[in-house]
Amino acid sequence: MRGKQTFGFALFALLVMPALSGCFGASDAVSDLFEKPGVPGGLTLACLDGSTYTKLVVEIDYETGYKPESSSTDMLVERLNQVCDKPNGVEIKFELTEFGHEGSWTAQDVRDKAWDSKAQDPRKSSTLTWQIIFPANTYEDDNVLGVAVDASTIAIFGDSVDDAAGFFSRPSAEEVENSVLVHEAGHLLGLVNLVYTSPADHEDSDNKGHSNNEESVMYWAIESRSVGSFISGDLPTEFDQDDLDDLTGLLSGDIESSNQLWRP
Repeated sequence: MRGKQTFGFALFALLVMPALSGCFGASDAVSDLFEKPGVPGGLTLACLDGSTYTKLVVEIDYETGYKPESSSTDMLVERLNQVCDKPNGVEIKFELTEFGHEGSWTAQDVRDKAWDSKAQDPRKSSTLTWQIIFPANTYEDDNVLGVAVDASTIAIFGDSVDDAAGFFSRPSAEEVENSVLVHEAGHLLGLVNLVYTSPADHEDSDNKGHSNNEESVMYWAIESRSVGSFISGDLPTEFDQDDLDDLTGLLSGDIESSNQLWRP
């Protein structure tokens, strides 16, 4: 996939709720909620609504050898177009980047290095911008493959998706990356129950912020390097009906949302 280099993926602990664990990068200050970066899901309405932010740019900053597979980024665009109203489209922009970081990463490292390298503010004119970094080395918990650290920023780690592949590459590392990337994007969309409470009972009771449905890309087991042994057959790459219903309800206002940096 990337030679010897590997990927890892995790979920994130909400910035203001460090009790949650997984692929949410915990913050060290409650005040982060009120600052510009926001929390994962903090730009959900800005993404779903098309009245003010008419275009979504996904800035992908990657270190040498860690550029994501085209199948992953193509799938990401397809999934975002499915749920986000962006009349001027969803665009991927790639940038080869040296983050100048040695050793494992913490959530705060991701936050700091990502914001140092952002080409554009998350909200500028009519463009909403997400940033996904693909750095060398691993997360501090090397079982984690990816992490969402604020309202617009994700990291996916290159030294741990290859190791998550199953025996005989079923699923392959590329397939794992496909799922992980969409999964993390789902967290920036607020899934599952990060900035709202779903009327559907589809959050896993032992893995907050994740689905209990193994056919959803938000399924809890996708956060683990052992995803290849947890899930048999094809890995999920799509939001299930409960996920889609949640996003529809958030956009319509039928489901109340919190911690939003922008509202229509």
